[in-house]
Amino acid sequence: MNISVRLRLALLTLATGAAVLGPSSAATAADPIPARVGTVRVAADHVTGVISLRPGDAAVSLDPGLTATLGEKAAPVSVEPSAQVKRSTVLLIDTSGSMGRSGMVTVRSAVKTFLASAPQDVKVGVVSFGNTAGPEIAPTTDRAAVQRAVDALRADGNTALFTGMTAAVKMLGAAGDRSIVLLSDGANTVGERASGLASSVKALTSSQVRVEVVRFTTSENDPEALAAFAKAGGGSVVQATDTAAVRKAFEAAAAVLESQVEFDIARPAGLTGKVPVVLRGTASGRPFQATSTIDLGARTVAAPSPTASTEPVSAAGAAPAALVRVETGVSRPLLAALGAIFVGLVTLVIAAVDPFKSKRHERVAEVEMYTLAGVTRASRHQDAAAPSAVAKSAVRFGDKIMDRRESTSTTMQLIQRADLPLRAGEWFVLRFLAVVVGALVVPFLVPLVWWISVPLGIALGVFLPAIVLRFLASKRARKFEAQLPDVMLLVATTLASGFSLSQALDAVARDAAEPASKEFSRALAENRIGTDISDALDHLATRMGSDSLTWTTMAIRIQREVGGNLGETLRTTAHTLRERESLKRQVAALSAEGKLTAYVLIALPIGIFLYMLWVNPAYISLLWTTLPGILLLVASCVGMVVGALWMRKVVRIEV
Repeated sequence: MNISVRLRLALLTLATGAAVLGPSSAATAADPIPARVGTVRVAADHVTGVISLRPGDAAVSLDPGLTATLGEKAAPVSVEPSAQVKRSTVLLIDTSGSMGRSGMVTVRSAVKTFLASAPQDVKVGVVSFGNTAGPEIAPTTDRAAVQRAVDALRADGNTALFTGMTAAVKMLGAAGDRSIVLLSDGANTVGERASGLASSVKALTSSQVRVEVVRFTTSENDPEALAAFAKAGGGSVVQATDTAAVRKAFEAAAAVLESQVEFDIARPAGLTGKVPVVLRGTASGRPFQATSTIDLGARTVAAPSPTASTEPVSAAGAAPAALVRVETGVSRPLLAALGAIFVGLVTLVIAAVDPFKSKRHERVAEVEMYTLAGVTRASRHQDAAAPSAVAKSAVRFGDKIMDRRESTSTTMQLIQRADLPLRAGEWFVLRFLAVVVGALVVPFLVPLVWWISVPLGIALGVFLPAIVLRFLASKRARKFEAQLPDVMLLVATTLASGFSLSQALDAVARDAAEPASKEFSRALAENRIGTDISDALDHLATRMGSDSLTWTTMAIRIQREVGGNLGETLRTTAHTLRERESLKRQVAALSAEGKLTAYVLIALPIGIFLYMLWVNPAYISLLWTTLPGILLLVASCVGMVVGALWMRKVVRIEV
């Protein structure tokens, strides 16, 4: 009896357990699978795309019986393996200091699991973010290369999360099915949060990239930002507090790739505009429903050929960012570029209507026409167009401004030394245009905040023309100085042949090379309109900044006052100048190494700064977005200026 009672109790317990566990297991097996529609393409008679299922850590296969509706109209649908679609995924890995060595070990193990589980046709790339963010390896099917890139990652520094997300979207491009698997254990600490989050979410939304987020050791995470990424990418956020959980999350991300299928829906006739698309079915016995909205458009496009792809349309109906701009406003760089183009066109029109020309050069040309045989420039000036009213007003205003400046005489001396056909007003207009163009173009070319790039462009516009002018003037003066010994020998030889000093200088004007011929032609022109030859040579020496010619003119004055053999005096002067030039070149050769060192030490930090600004602005932005960075930037600039002046003083030797 006791045995019979016990047997009945055991059977009752088993029956109760079956009643409880049976329905629960059935319910679990029948839980709907989250599904998403992506990579939608619209053609004249059909719509294609990819269904991505998120079944968990185990892949599922689609069961027969998939149904589809377009605009609440049932439409025939067929499916194909997703391997027919180009698929790429990027592993976006946090390498900030908070990950630590143990965290990177977890990352390597999880990536190894992901690579083993993901379909072989899926290209996998890696982007890391710490102090900076950037690609480690482009999407490839070489799993070993991807694993090596991940194994080489080291944890250090801050968390450039938003920059990393933008870099991952950029790496994926705009073609095929694209996804990102993000692993992060900390909040963004590089740059401004609001603008960085907005720009990265915007990049995700416009590119229609799917995102799966893994929150690892979540005490320092930014749940709001990670949730925003998952929402924009149509994915999910998985919390993982240990190595096993991270590995399981990566297996689930690989299972999504394994559970993708491509669908092809026959498009009902006459259906246009934005319509809902709903796909229902089962996968491994579990139901799913994928819903989205697509834009069938008002036009009909031809059916794609085997070599031509159909037009991709996002789930919201917009074309990918690579094809259509979805922003409604005009960006600041575009405005800067348009402004620079406008200023350039205005400058070209003014130059075409009224080319800048110097009145002084016109007067010298008129004198040369009567004094130098075969040398005339009058015809060129006679054919010039009449000045436009705009150019005349601008130059007149520039003349008034330059007349009030004490440095105008020095500027005009440099312009004459460089032999530029500009007068004071024209130089002012040129510098003003340089400032305007610099303020508009530099913000477009340099990825800095506007309150740094605009002053930088203005500074370039202010200083760059002056630097170029001094360089041209110095270059021409050095060339004149190098020609001077040969000129003196030519004058001495001509004097020894019985000619006068004026005739000897006329021979120099005819036979010497530029710039000596032009400058001595000017001196002769002054002499022929009444200026004493010694005074004309003094003016030439001042205009060219030549100490050697000043000494030569002094020797000519002394000879004219006390008498003597001027030819022999000039020959001795030429020999002295030649020896001085030789010594100067020897000193330049000996100090060349020091000058080169100075140039390299000055240019190296500037070059590295510009390079990092171009390739990784988030990293270099710490110099002006944080107080220590600003202090370091100011200290480095002051140190470079002091060092440049010091090295210039050391390597500069007067001869």
